[in-house]
Amino acid sequence: MSNNTTIEGIIMVRGKGTGFVKAEGHEEDIVIERENLGFALDGDIVAIELKKKVPGRRQEAIVKSVIKPAFREFIGTVKEKMVEGKSQKYLALDNTRLHIRPLLPDATGNDLGMKVVTEITNWTQPLLDPIAKITEVLGHSGDHETEMQAIIRSGGFSKAFPESVQKAAQTLYETKEQIFADAIKDPKRRDMRSVMTMTIDPADAKDFDDALSCQKLANGNYEVGIHIADVSYYVQDHDGIDEEARERATSVYLVDRVIPMLPEILSNDLCSLRPNEDRLAFSAVFEINPDAHIVSAWYGQTIIHSDKRFSYEEAQEVLDKQSGPHLEDLNILMALGRKLRQKRYAQGAIAFDQPEVKFELDERGAPIRAFVKERVETMLMIEDFMLLANREVATHIYDLAKSKNKDLAFVYRIHDQPNPDKLEELGIFLRAIGYEFEVNKGIVKATAINKLLKEVEGKPEANLIKTATIRSMAKAVYSTKNIGHFGLAFKFYTHFTSPIRRYPDLMSHRLLRKHLDGSHIGPKELQQYEQMCIKSSQREMEAVSAERDSIKFKQVEYLMNRIGETFSGVITGVTDWGIYVQESTCMADGMVRLATIKSDYFEHEASKYRIKGQKTGKIYQLGDAVTVKLMRADKEERQLDFELIEKVV
Repeated sequence: MSNNTTIEGIIMVRGKGTGFVKAEGHEEDIVIERENLGFALDGDIVAIELKKKVPGRRQEAIVKSVIKPAFREFIGTVKEKMVEGKSQKYLALDNTRLHIRPLLPDATGNDLGMKVVTEITNWTQPLLDPIAKITEVLGHSGDHETEMQAIIRSGGFSKAFPESVQKAAQTLYETKEQIFADAIKDPKRRDMRSVMTMTIDPADAKDFDDALSCQKLANGNYEVGIHIADVSYYVQDHDGIDEEARERATSVYLVDRVIPMLPEILSNDLCSLRPNEDRLAFSAVFEINPDAHIVSAWYGQTIIHSDKRFSYEEAQEVLDKQSGPHLEDLNILMALGRKLRQKRYAQGAIAFDQPEVKFELDERGAPIRAFVKERVETMLMIEDFMLLANREVATHIYDLAKSKNKDLAFVYRIHDQPNPDKLEELGIFLRAIGYEFEVNKGIVKATAINKLLKEVEGKPEANLIKTATIRSMAKAVYSTKNIGHFGLAFKFYTHFTSPIRRYPDLMSHRLLRKHLDGSHIGPKELQQYEQMCIKSSQREMEAVSAERDSIKFKQVEYLMNRIGETFSGVITGVTDWGIYVQESTCMADGMVRLATIKSDYFEHEASKYRIKGQKTGKIYQLGDAVTVKLMRADKEERQLDFELIEKVV
């Protein structure tokens, strides 16, 4: 902040060009209207100047300059429009959060319909479209590899690491014996190789962030170790690997590949808690009684040896059959996990659990099967212990700070109370489709949300209501300022358990080590951590968007071969021009245009979230189960058109 009215921050641009900037000292985001954006685009770091506050309105500002642009290349499909009788080629951007439409004067007829990479060459007036040139042709729009590359590049991600980063990672790998020998000499590092330890992960996992150890104590209690890959020992703050990881901030999981945060020699090997190998870890070790109450805790760096690598399904089979390797340990962990879960929900944690769509692809990347991923209880068990570690590490920092009577720098995962206006809207929507929802002056208890989620479980509209409820919530973000986590009902929460794939976890490890050692963290360093939190939150949203884009592309591609078939579905949206239906095969959303419903003339009754036939009085409402026929699937636009067959009564 250079003076009282100029602020630096990351701008988010939404809709047709309204900007928002989070700033210290401002409860609500500062608003920048389209005409005041200047040359700023979504994700840029900008300097803004506050305008005079108008009573009753949110604080507004003007962008004075772009300090650091989020994107230097822009990806999209070459299209053309007619302007005064002449063809004008332009770039239809894949990233819909970018409010510009670059013109491509050098594009030829051969470029039409191609997915391309461009850079802006001339942009003199903010309210006019910029001029761009094509720097790379990715391929035909709609092709598998072309679309995957476009999704990766549009989000500002890249699978390839700079050569200097690859070399640094290779050097670490080649000197691993010496690094490990030095680590063992550290008297603060606890040797836990003799304690039975296991990993439980997806069957196709290659990077193992976390492991669990378990042993029964003489007093009848249990020692449970939650061991996390000690990435911070290998990747030093501000070295080349760290700088690259900070920029990436997260690994990205597309339908057919992973874009890792760290070079694979680290993420899949050196840092990964692989079975039957000694590994360095950062651990939270708890003494827990049979009621899952924590008696004592120890935090520090360790050496571990994973005795067994389970997939979720393998561990579940041992538990279901009560036969197999490490049965006693799995039984103990499952019993404790269930009790931790029960306590969490009793204290107000919200039981969100949305279906996850997966695809089986052939050798060309084409989807040959779509299915909803089955949730086995071992997944929940691992989640229980990861949540425990994340909560207790954050609580430990608070307790340390309290004992020293000062604030301590740390990275928290925070989730604000829901916006009262959004909750009131949710209440109106739920009542309109027949559900009671207790909202008192924009405040809701977690018990009311859980009651609703339990009531809709197993019903056709369950996913719709879960989605609507999640959208009414604030987004969870990273911050050095703790406000608690509403969704989990935790006063203190961090991300500590996935430093291979999330940069905030790596920050948490470094800060925890510093606090355990009593090191001082000054205000300038704290400010840097806050900026990294904001950056990580932004990159997380971009990664989620890329993951959703890859799923949406595969949903449409999968259904292209099923045109003319009928599907069961649920109405998920109602508009003046049509209804949106989510079909049940691969959870894809498509449109039924009102003009295609021949049986009647339907009108949109917005306040009741429904359409109603003028002659017949027939009603189609949000949440209704329907049967639809697939009429069109457009891979390029990622759109599906359905025809309504009937309402399922």
